[in-house]
Amino acid sequence: MLIDILAAAGGEAAPANQFGFLEAMEQGGVIAWTIFGILVIMSVGSFYILITKLLEQNKILSQYKAVRTQFWRANSLSEGAAKLDKNSAWRQLVDDGLAADAQHHKLTDQLEAHDWLHGSLARSESSILAKLAGGLPFLATVGATAPFVGLLGTVIGIYRALINIGLAGSASIDKVAGPVGEALIMTAIGLLVAVPAVLAYNWLQARNKRIAELLSGFSTDLLANMTSRGTIKPEVITKTSTQQAAKTTAPASKPVTAGAAGTTTATTTAPKV
Repeated sequence: MLIDILAAAGGEAAPANQFGFLEAMEQGGVIAWTIFGILVIMSVGSFYILITKLLEQNKILSQYKAVRTQFWRANSLSEGAAKLDKNSAWRQLVDDGLAADAQHHKLTDQLEAHDWLHGSLARSESSILAKLAGGLPFLATVGATAPFVGLLGTVIGIYRALINIGLAGSASIDKVAGPVGEALIMTAIGLLVAVPAVLAYNWLQARNKRIAELLSGFSTDLLANMTSRGTIKPEVITKTSTQQAAKTTAPASKPVTAGAAGTTTATTTAPKV
């Protein structure tokens, strides 16, 4: 209130801020707004890919719990596949494996039949991993190019500042503040777009490697189960059944060597013939 009264008494209005973000972008013109729009598209695309891929990975990892608890307890692979989600990656592996198993009997060479079954499961596993990796090249591209896109705006802003200095004949602050501010803004925006994209790419890649390990192990268990005609199952199931069988087995009786109250029991030996 006191400042307003003094300003009104002096008859001078407070100077307007001419060095804000919008002012700097307006001075940059079409080129500045174009570069800014490209960086915004890169940022929105990066966060979209991060969210969608994270949801896909969480879905596959949560479905793996059903594989461990329900699938291998079924009497057959077809019965176990019915307990899995139709759109899950694990159901795709089982269906592709069963389809390959139905055809591999037509091959006369047993080695070629085994290679056919193994190759079919590997092909199905590769298609799942390729789907999970979709969009990650965009994150890598954004992380590698966003700083240079911002640097392009920086170069243009500095170039405009030098032109203003040459036209004015002096490096006054009002001639260079706008272009230099635009240059610094573009550099900062480029870094803000690139850093989250690189972090998201590395994080999603690490999670994809974990999923690839689970898929490879499940594919190996499927191959063993098919080639053994259901005899071989994962260790997590056979270990549980072994423990349950051990509990139901009665302990063996020990031979008596001495009687009660110091008496000894006589042992008879069969006569030799």
